[in-house]
Amino acid sequence: MKKIAKFLTLGVAMLAFSTATFGQVSATALTSATIVSGLTITNTGPLDFGTIVTGTAGTVTIAPDGTRTSTGTAVSTSNVGRAATFDVTGTAGLTYSIAISPASLTITHATLAGNTMTVNNFQSNPAAGNNGELDVNGEQTISVGGVLTVGAAQVPGNYTNTSELTETINYN
Repeated sequence: MKKIAKFLTLGVAMLAFSTATFGQVSATALTSATIVSGLTITNTGPLDFGTIVTGTAGTVTIAPDGTRTSTGTAVSTSNVGRAATFDVTGTAGLTYSIAISPASLTITHATLAGNTMTVNNFQSNPAAGNNGELDVNGEQTISVGGVLTVGAAQVPGNYTNTSELTETINYN
């Protein structure tokens, strides 16, 4: 009986000096991720200033909507030019930013490399900045226009760019 009393006393002492424990509760959370199609961009048409008559200095402007205007230089109505177009595709509703580079580029005569013209003041629709958004089909077309400076005695011929006009898109 002495042994039982010792164990009982020891048990009571252990309980008296032990820390109290409380019941635990917990909750769970789901973990998820959504994978969407990446953005792609494809050039579907060049920036074309159309046919220009030599003899007078001036500028020719192609607006993002494709309209052409000129100051100081004569333009032909047989080829009125067009804005460059870029098709963007991806997941519907994605937004992105638009950047055009370089700020200015040179176009050079096809066979007489010393003859050049400058293209600058690029504008796009949607406008450069954080303005792109894919429609419900996951598509959008960006149109780009600019201003061509023509010299007074510009040598006749075809002129093309020596550096690329680049449309860059970035996820927002």
